[in-house]
Amino acid sequence: MKKLRIATRKSKLALWQTEHVAQRIRDHHPDVEVTLVPLSTRGDEVLDRSLAEIGGKGLFLKELERAILDGEADIAVHSLKDVPAEPSEDFDLAAFLPRADWRDWWITRDGATPEDLPPGSRVGTASLRRQSQLLARFPHLEVVTVRGNVQTRLAKLDSGEVDALILAAAGLQRLEIDREHTLPLEPPTFLPSAGQGVIVVQCRAGESRTLEMLQSLNCRDTFDIMCAERAVVAELGGDCRMPLAAFARLDGDRILLEARLASPDGGEVLDARVEGDRSEAENLGRKAARSLLEQGGTRILSQI
Repeated sequence: MKKLRIATRKSKLALWQTEHVAQRIRDHHPDVEVTLVPLSTRGDEVLDRSLAEIGGKGLFLKELERAILDGEADIAVHSLKDVPAEPSEDFDLAAFLPRADWRDWWITRDGATPEDLPPGSRVGTASLRRQSQLLARFPHLEVVTVRGNVQTRLAKLDSGEVDALILAAAGLQRLEIDREHTLPLEPPTFLPSAGQGVIVVQCRAGESRTLEMLQSLNCRDTFDIMCAERAVVAELGGDCRMPLAAFARLDGDRILLEARLASPDGGEVLDARVEGDRSEAENLGRKAARSLLEQGGTRILSQI
């Protein structure tokens, strides 16, 4: 394989992530000519509604996947949290890069914390997961849908359209955006989305040469904890239309997994915590999901 074409979204963050992967491939395989194939996706084009309303994060993938199937590209680069947890017969996830900062950041113009903001203050996010966890702890705040790229969202904060934003730390760090007033949102109050902070490379199923080449990029630790997190989502049949969080970490060869399912208004929050050997990662995720259902998760899901 002397040439490799990578399908990518056109946003600055997506292009950064794809060029990062491209450079890693060039470093490991200097004889391969790597080029980018930037594409526009429906998820990027429809910005006036939440992802839950227009069909979920899978809308960020469809055009890129079509380019692979049509022979216009060989692989695609995604944020893993945008990739549906149910496996596809047409594609393989060929490489999981080391996980970056997995946290959400609370961002304001003046350093105000959630406790500082008066009732009715507007917090921008398009994520039901973020919304439910925020309102569970700070019910006096109002959540408004804010979508678009990172710069677009920050502009809404700077213009006063919202009083605070919740954004993924990894995206800000990758774009080298340094905001003066940020506050990490961490466990136990906040759990991240399954796969948050992870870049993944996708290829057509069964492409053995491509899979072999991309193994040089794969991080085994990240792969194992992602198996646990994504199994929670798959077991519940979830995507971004579900206020679901999952966070796994390694302690030696053991995986510690926390999962959370909450009602969109934050009125009900269910938590599950499991641990076990990393070889049982997928089973741990399923176990955590079943625990959420046993606690009343079906009731929450029926309301969404």
